[in-house]
Amino acid sequence: MKSKEYNITSHSPEETVRIGEFLGRYLSNGSVIALSGELGSGKTCLTQGIAGGLGVPDDLYVTSPSYTLVNEYPGRLRLFHVDLYRIDNAVELDEIGLDEIMESDHATVIEWAEKMIEALPKERLFISISIVDDRTRNLHLTGCGQSAVDLIEKCLLEFGP
Repeated sequence: MKSKEYNITSHSPEETVRIGEFLGRYLSNGSVIALSGELGSGKTCLTQGIAGGLGVPDDLYVTSPSYTLVNEYPGRLRLFHVDLYRIDNAVELDEIGLDEIMESDHATVIEWAEKMIEALPKERLFISISIVDDRTRNLHLTGCGQSAVDLIEKCLLEFGP
């Protein structure tokens, strides 16, 4: 399976949203984006941008589904926003229907994906976000599978080396 890695530095929350918007514009049916990073690193901010790139209406505010576990938004592709922060085992993943969500023709963004990495599909875009300072974040993108590699290559063109 093809894979590719790339790093992007975001210098502000607004830039993180812009990176997400770019990704959202190029997502295709069945895309899965797995996000990892400590609290406050920008996972939800990036997801807000992805939602914007998918055409989620502006009047639907994208929030972290920490307590509901899954939020769903209409757009060019329906967006499922999943938060695994409170999930402790694979049984709970079955209860929220994660497999069915990820196997759909929609886009899925999963926060705290590192908690259940074994449950993720082989083909995915994994983004690890690390905090540099109050506003700066490093986004490490790892694409597994052709569509994720294609997405990273588009990022290379947009954000440059």
